[in-house]
Amino acid sequence: MIRVKDVRKSFGEKTVLKDINMNFEPGKCNMLIGASGSGKTVLMNIISGLVEPDFGEVWYGDREMTRMNREDKKMLHQKIGMLFQGSALFDFRTVLGNVMFPMDFLTDWSKAEKEERARYLLDKVNVKDSEDKYPDELSGGMQKRVGIARAIALNPTFLFCDEPNSGLDPETAIVIDHLISSLTKELGITTIMNTIKSTISTIWNTIKSTVSTVLNAIKGAVTSVFNGIVNAVKGAMTNVLNAVKNGHFLTDFDIL
Repeated sequence: MIRVKDVRKSFGEKTVLKDINMNFEPGKCNMLIGASGSGKTVLMNIISGLVEPDFGEVWYGDREMTRMNREDKKMLHQKIGMLFQGSALFDFRTVLGNVMFPMDFLTDWSKAEKEERARYLLDKVNVKDSEDKYPDELSGGMQKRVGIARAIALNPTFLFCDEPNSGLDPETAIVIDHLISSLTKELGITTIMNTIKSTISTIWNTIKSTVSTVLNAIKGAVTSVFNGIVNAVKGAMTNVLNAVKNGHFLTDFDIL
């Protein structure tokens, strides 16, 4: 579990965070939801060790991060994956090269091993056919997928996602959310994801609209089937009554 205790942070005279206390459950997606400019990214950067708090503590299990020595912090950072708000892909590297980037700097794996791992991850996020493309050749959603693949390249214990839906249409945002959630469960990662209230509202409205469309389609299909059955029964009954009226039914019955 990650615990944040009494964290404060100011920039000059502007107080961004004041006495923040939070617990983040292991193996789950933990959401930070707030208005734009409310300090979500600053808090995430403090928890991940990119920014020092002015006051307070950040606990990873039974170890307090701000008291760790340099070597311990380095080991902790190797367990952390980051998905940045704009994906932050290197435009001079291919998709495959972007995913291999953390492996190039933090492992002694062979090139073949790194390529194998990168291709495996690209397959995980459904962009395996784009490994030779460059970031500017990808859609926003595909860039996010590549960013996710890079973030989990070293099989992290903790994953930080800074507004992963930023700049995406509602349908794509839902897909990215689902991808992060499924990877969190599959890999047993502790994920912290921040987003703004308007994004949640937009996604929720999209979900409601989609559900409404589906329900209306089901209602229409059921109504059509029901009306078909009723019309078939009515037609059959009419035929029977006409047969009885004309004596055909009784004659046929007598023959049987």
